Amino acid sequence: MKLKVNYQRCSTKEQNNARQVIQGMDKVFTDYCSGGIEFKKRDQASKLIKLIEDGEVDEMHIDSLDRLGRNTIDMLNTINYLTSKGVCVVSTKEGIRTLIDGVESPISKMMVGLMSTLAEFELSKIKGRSMDGIAIAKERGAYKGNGNVRVAESVVEFMSKASSKLIKKHLSQGYSLRATAKLSDCSPGKVMKVKRYLDNIC
Repeated sequence: MKLKVNYQRCSTKEQNNARQVIQGMDKVFTDYCSGGIEFKKRDQASKLIKLIEDGEVDEMHIDSLDRLGRNTIDMLNTINYLTSKGVCVVSTKEGIRTLIDGVESPISKMMVGLMSTLAEFELSKIKGRSMDGIAIAKERGAYKGNGNVRVAESVVEFMSKASSKLIKKHLSQGYSLRATAKLSDCSPGKVMKVKRYLDNIC
C-alpha cells in the first residue's frame, strides 16, 4: 500500500507549524528553510523524493502551495514532477487535487499556475517594499551600513538631547555656528541641524 505524506516547510524552527499539520498521514516531512530554496535541494524534500522514486508515495498533502516554494518555475516544475510520478498533490488552502482517478485535473493545473504566480508576485512586492524602506531611510539618514534599517529619530527626541540643548543655549547667546560647534564640542553639521529645527519652530 502506497503512502500518504504530509510535507511542511517553516522558515525557522521557531515558527509554529501547527496549521500545516494534516491528520491521517503515514509520514511527515518538515523542512526549515526559505521558500526560495529549490524543493529538490531541501533536506527533507530530498528524502521524500527518494520515496517517490521508489514508487512508495501515493499522495502528498500540503497546507498551501507556497510550502512548495515561492518561485513560480520551481513550484510548477515540482508539481509537474510529482504528477509524472503519479503522486497527487493535495493543497488544503487552495482546495486543489492535482490528480483525479490518476488523471491530471485541468482545473487544478490552471489554479496551480495562477496561485504560484501570485505567490511569486507577493514575494516581489515584499522585496520591493523593503527596498523602498531602505531608500527612504537613506534619505532621512536612518540607514545603517550593515543593511538594517533603524527607526529615524524624531525632532523632539533629537532636540531633547543634552548636546542639542547646549547648542541651543550657545546659539541663543549669539555665538556663530563655528564658535557654537567648538563650545559644544560637536560637529558644525549638528549645529546646523539644531539651527534648522529652531528656525522651523520659530
